[in-house]
Amino acid sequence: MQNHKPAYNRVLLKLSGEALAGEQGYGIDPLVISAIAAEVKEVVSAGTQLALVIGGGNIFRGVAASSKGMDRASADYMGMLATVINSLALQDALEKEGVITRVQSAIAMQEVAEPYIRRRAIRHLEKGRVVIFAAGTGNPYFTTDTAASLRAMEINANVILKGTKVDGVYSADPKKDPNAVKYSRLTYIEVLKKGLQVMDATATSLCMDNNLPIVVFDITRPGNVMKVVSGEEIGTIVKGEEQ
Repeated sequence: MQNHKPAYNRVLLKLSGEALAGEQGYGIDPLVISAIAAEVKEVVSAGTQLALVIGGGNIFRGVAASSKGMDRASADYMGMLATVINSLALQDALEKEGVITRVQSAIAMQEVAEPYIRRRAIRHLEKGRVVIFAAGTGNPYFTTDTAASLRAMEINANVILKGTKVDGVYSADPKKDPNAVKYSRLTYIEVLKKGLQVMDATATSLCMDNNLPIVVFDITRPGNVMKVVSGEEIGTIVKGEEQ
């Protein structure tokens, strides 16, 4: 293990549900989730307070279902429940690594998760526990990207780290377009004007209004979470012009 000094005191790590599926493309890959848990342990051991928001796209995508005729609100609630499944799986993997973890759900389900209470979440973080925010915002029509932005603001996080399968933000899909250009730095306005796939427009606007930086990086490369938390310039950073 390399000796890194954290550049951030408190971070929110946003993972897509697809990241948990690994190469199989759906469900939860135990090897992937164990690798993520090991990286989270390294970050927490270095002294950074860490919260997580996980999507549910590896199990169910509300937007996709609604486009095929399902009621949008019902589909979104199903997607929220998918995020709870992922959160419980990651909690299990983290606790196998010896990391004390709490799942807080925006939808009440007291048998498996705490209710989301902001002050309690902050207290857990101060005690060195990892907090996983499940069930999005608890409202349909809002993505887990927006939930990540909202929770990051509520817990006073220094930055949102968005772990993806790509090593940053590109002008086009690098897998389809060999001429795609990688951006090392972007402003919120540039992201919105160019329609770049960083986070959805609601989440990006929320970060812009509150000057919360977003770092997009490759979660699949071992050691990258610690590198980002240490302030290494990997991936793409999105922030305001004056920051």
